[in-house]
Amino acid sequence: MTDMTRRLAPKRIAQDIQALNSLNVIANYAPMRPEAARQALRQAYETMEQSQKDEVLMEATLKATRDRARQAEWAFHNAVLAMKQSVLGQFGPNSSEIQAIGYTKASKRKRSSRQKPPLVDGDNSR
Repeated sequence: MTDMTRRLAPKRIAQDIQALNSLNVIANYAPMRPEAARQALRQAYETMEQSQKDEVLMEATLKATRDRARQAEWAFHNAVLAMKQSVLGQFGPNSSEIQAIGYTKASKRKRSSRQKPPLVDGDNSR
């Protein structure tokens, strides 16, 4: 059974278009199946072409929309950073306001302590 959920390769579609165009040289073509009639083939081809054009247009629209969303996200992020800097400058690094916006108060931070590097076996230079 053919998997119709995957896209056809462009090479295969090009071969199909070439076969459709070559059908014009067959004068006495009379198919038994209605979907193989010249008019049905032309309609299927035109529908495929229009759908591909619509897809390209929608992809371009998606890319433009995605770009606008990215720009809006960065604008919002930069505005929040500016707000945080303003709160820090206005209320100071040890205020409850600074804690309210997600920063840690300066008095609550642990001071880093220097640790001596571990001794390596055979290292008697100390």
